[in-house]
Formats: sequence, C-alpha cells, structure tokens
Amino acid sequence: MLATIERLGNRLPDPAILFVWLLMIVWVASWALAGVDWQLTDPRSGDALTVNNQLTGEALTSFAANVVPVFAHFHPVGVVLVAMLGIGVAERTGFIHAGLRGLLAVTSPRLLTPMLILAAIASHSAADAGYVLVIPLGGVLFYAAGRHPLAGIGAAFAGVSGGYSANFLPSSLDPLLAGLTQAAGQLIDPELSINPLNNYFFTTASCLLIVGLGWWITDRVVEPRLRGTAVDGDTADLPQLSPLTDAERRALRTAGLVMLGGVITLVLTTLPGGSPWRGPDGGLTEARAPLMTSLVALIFILFLLPGVIYGIVAGTVTTHRDVIAGMTWAMQSMGYYLVIMFFIAQFVAAFGSSNLGVLLALKGAQALQALALPAAVTVVGMVLLTGLLNLFVGSASAKWALMGPVLVPMLMQLGISPDLTQAAYRIGDSSTNIITPLMPYFPLIVVFCQRYVRGTGIGTLTALMLPYAATFMTVWTVFLLLYWSAGLPLGF
Repeated sequence: MLATIERLGNRLPDPAILFVWLLMIVWVASWALAGVDWQLTDPRSGDALTVNNQLTGEALTSFAANVVPVFAHFHPVGVVLVAMLGIGVAERTGFIHAGLRGLLAVTSPRLLTPMLILAAIASHSAADAGYVLVIPLGGVLFYAAGRHPLAGIGAAFAGVSGGYSANFLPSSLDPLLAGLTQAAGQLIDPELSINPLNNYFFTTASCLLIVGLGWWITDRVVEPRLRGTAVDGDTADLPQLSPLTDAERRALRTAGLVMLGGVITLVLTTLPGGSPWRGPDGGLTEARAPLMTSLVALIFILFLLPGVIYGIVAGTVTTHRDVIAGMTWAMQSMGYYLVIMFFIAQFVAAFGSSNLGVLLALKGAQALQALALPAAVTVVGMVLLTGLLNLFVGSASAKWALMGPVLVPMLMQLGISPDLTQAAYRIGDSSTNIITPLMPYFPLIVVFCQRYVRGTGIGTLTALMLPYAATFMTVWTVFLLLYWSAGLPLGF
C-alpha cells in the first residue's frame, strides 16, 4: 500500500506547480461560493461569514501588488534561511560532523532512534527551529551510523512535527492555545480561568508514548522498507563515520566549551525577574517574549561561533573567506526551497483572504455538533475532524481560533472540560502534520531527503511518514480516552 502511495504521489507535478494549481482552485472556488449566505458568524470579528471572491478586479490588483511582500514576509522563509547560515558554517567547517561522530562513539546503536526522537520533541520549545536543525541532523546521524538516512529524517520529522503536542518542555504554543480555550469557554462560564499549562501532565506522558511508538515504527516498519532504496546522493558531501583525530578532538572540545559558554550566558541573563528576555507579563515562553522571538537568531549565533572556533583549531578555517564560503554553500542548497516557498506563500495568502479555511473549519465543527454523539465518541470525532482540517489549514492557533468557540462551549454542555477538548484538538493537529504537502515545511523535508536519495518526491515522503501519522493518531487517541477515564489530571 505504501509503495502504491509513493508511486502515485511521485506522479504529482512538481510541488511548485502543485501550489499554482491550488491557487487557481482557490480563485475559482472563491468566485463560485462568494454569493452564498452560509448563516455562520466569523468568530474572529463577530460578523457574518462570507467567502471573498478572489477574481474581482480589486482582489487581483491587490494580489499583484502584494506578491513581493507576501513572499518576503512569509515566516518559514526567514526562519530557514537565517538558521541555515549559522548551521551551514558549523557543518562546512566539520563541527557538526565531528560532534555527531563523538556522540555515536558513546551512544548505543540500539538507543539511537529514541534519542533522536526525544531530541526532536524537545526542539518544540524552540518554535520552528527543529525543522531546520534536528530533522537534517537525523539524516546525518543515521547515515554516519551506517543506517538509512531517510529513516533518520523520518524519525526526526515524526518527533518534531508529528509529536508536536507531546512535549515535556513548555513552549509558546501552550499559552496561545490556553488563551483561545479560555475565551471560548467563557461564552458558557464567564468566570472560567484556564492555566497555560492545562495539558502539561498529559503532554509529558504523551512524550513517552510518542518516543516508544516512533522507535518501533522506525526500526520495524520504516527502515526495513527502505532497504531497497539506494542512497545515490553526492558522496563527497555525505558524512563518513571515522574515528576522531587528535586535532579534531581538541577542536571539538574547544568549540563545545564555546557553545556551552554561550548557553550558560543565555540562561544566566534570563534568570532575573527584570530580564530583557522576558515578555510583557514576565514570562519567558510568552509568544511576545524576546527570548521566543529571538530563537532563530540565537541558533544562528550558537552554531556560527563554535563552528568558526572549531574550524580555526582544526585548520578548516584559515581566513574569513572560509566562513563566508560556508554560508554560501548552505544557501546553494536552498534554491529549490525558495522557488517552492514563493508559490506556497501566494497560495496561503489567497486561501486566507478568501475565508475558505474559516468556512471549512466552522462547517466541520457544526457537522460534529449536529451528530450529538456520546462524549467519548465525540472526542474521537473531534480528533478526526481536526486531523482532516489540518490537511488544509496548517496553523495550529488559527484552526483553534476558528474551532474553539464552537467546540469548547458545545462539549462543556456535555460535561467535557475545556482542557480535555484542547487535548483532543492537539492530538488531531499533531498527527497529520507529517503527511500534508500544504504544511510550509513539508517541501523543505523533501529537499533534505533529496540530499541522500535524489528521486525523492512528495509521494516518497508521504509514504515514509504515513505509518507514523496513522499510528500516532490511533494509539494517542486511545491513550487520551484511557487517561480521561482513569480520572488523571491533564495539567495544572
């Protein structure tokens, strides 16, 4: 079945052309549905929901005028490029490869997969940085250990994105979702107060579940299936597993101390109550906290400096031109990604402006409400509905802003707490992140895979990740129902 999915998926047009087609579909659908009275209220504004025709003269001229700013301000573009500048230097000078070889020397091969997935889950606290940091390192790590690199990329992708809500470390998403949940719940109970860590115990327990499931799927399902897939990338650029030389050990120790010093300095400067890293409410994980908004810049610095120091000590950096060459090398591999991102940015802008995503979310929530199913079945239905909508509307906060005002009050009247409703939503949102090409970072993962297997396409990556998505959604939902029936607290 997976082989069939891979073949059919790879017959799709290039992702850039696919998004051109999707953009045209949005235009035509918005024209066809613009005059319909949906009898729905847009929860963002309180006004009647209407589909905005994207083929009017005003809409088309606005589209043309905003082509450049839409692309330039598309969040995934800046995140990836800035982070890759620092990571490119660290990789080109040999710092990352030396560190991985040293790590493999002290890590049991049997524990490589769970260690990678756990690191991927922990990267959630760094917002989107895990996509550009942990996932490519998963391929490097597995290849250096003599295992198939696509299995490493799949395991890391499953942890970063598929297990997005299975984190033992708080992230900016926690207060964001809790705030939306509280606002929705106050429609029924004006005194309702939701703690930003209202799902913390459940997400921490889910971390163990996702690591275990990801470990089993990678080693027993994904990697055996990849045995017939040849690694045909440029061998000159692929990491080799060889013992560290004395010069490399000395350089690695020096660079490691520099990185450790940078991390310690960062931690110490965040501790004071009046730290400039803290947000308006004094928190470090608030969405507007400078620490959260500076994570990509910090990753750039925390890889650039050790990478340069390693290169100087190891002799791979002799002048400043070698540092710039490392950044240039990193950007050369991003050309294809930038082309795809241009078309994705235009599609996302048109899709959002048309209100088609809002319509899908509200109609889906209404359909679930009309079924009037038993509480446990409703929770399962909510997970499935969220997973389906996630294939079209990628943003976790945007979907919840649309669905929460309908689902939270409805389920409160069935005796289901807002905390449980939010937990069910998070499962559906996380599980299908890894199988939708509409997720902005999906093409980036394809680019990472093509470094090792040149023929990788959308179908290859979808077939690679489908076992993770199906297993995560099924077992994680059952786990939530058991957790709920046991009366365990979901969070604070």
